[in-house]
Amino acid sequence: MINISMMFHLKYKVMKKSFFRLLNTVNKKILPKLSNKDPNRLTKFEKGILAYRYFVLVNSLE
Repeated sequence: MINISMMFHLKYKVMKKSFFRLLNTVNKKILPKLSNKDPNRLTKFEKGILAYRYFVLVNSLE
C-alpha cells in the first residue's frame, strides 16, 4: 500500500523533472552555446551561464 507522503514525493519528483526539462529546452534556444570556446578564456558572466546550464541539465536528467 502506498501512503500519501510517498505519492506526494513521487509526484514532486515528476513535476521537478518536467520543469527542468522544459527549462533546458528553453535554455538551448535562448542562451549562447559555449562548447566551442576554451573554458579558461571565458569571462565570469560566461562561466556563470555555463554553470547554470550545467545545473539545469543535471536536474533534468535526475
